[in-house]
Amino acid sequence: MGDGFRDGFSSMTDHYGDFGLLRAAQREGADYRIHLRRGVSGVAVMAIHGGDIEPGTSEVAAAMAANGHSLYLFEGIKNRGNSELHLASTRFDEPRGLRLARESETVIAVHGCGEKDALVLVGGLADHLVRRMGEALADAGFPVDSRDGLKGIHPMNVCNLGKRGGGVQLELSSGLRKAMFLDLTRSGRSLTMNIFHRFVAVLTSTLHEIERFPTTTPFQTERHAEKHFLPSAGNRGPDRA
Repeated sequence: MGDGFRDGFSSMTDHYGDFGLLRAAQREGADYRIHLRRGVSGVAVMAIHGGDIEPGTSEVAAAMAANGHSLYLFEGIKNRGNSELHLASTRFDEPRGLRLARESETVIAVHGCGEKDALVLVGGLADHLVRRMGEALADAGFPVDSRDGLKGIHPMNVCNLGKRGGGVQLELSSGLRKAMFLDLTRSGRSLTMNIFHRFVAVLTSTLHEIERFPTTTPFQTERHAEKHFLPSAGNRGPDRA
């Protein structure tokens, strides 16, 4: 999760305040890379903390997007110190990613959080989809929960920038991501475990339901009052996996 309170505007751990500052100090292609592929479904699957920023999120997002969905990855590829490439979800302003989010009907954002137990935190303003994804994951045996500060309910969170005004934020715990791959190194992530394929299959099936909603009908979302949470020691701390 990186910032520890993804719903707020400020982050105590972000090294750069916006993408312009990051771009001035880091080199695309050497320190970070951007992958964008447009699909036909109206759904964009995004991992804005991909690569070695929140390891495993790029791989999950790419697998989810394989069936006609748009895919966006902002990936840290430095030899070390990739956490400094983290930009909070409410302030993520890389132009290509923002454009894709705003042109899509719905955004599914895949993140990593530092929880040691294997679980998924499901949030976002697309209330129906949040509930449906949570139910589908729970029915498949994946522990599902939520955390204050990681509910993805701020209107400026990248997951909520789609045309329907609400999307889904998936926070994959460190414990879950470690179980999905041989390990979370770059080479280790090339070998996926059965739990990875089961997880992606559940979400892929649920994403098919999104395509059946009329594109002219906004999701019924509940606009929540926002709180800015300070990170606590322990589970909501920065992801160091």
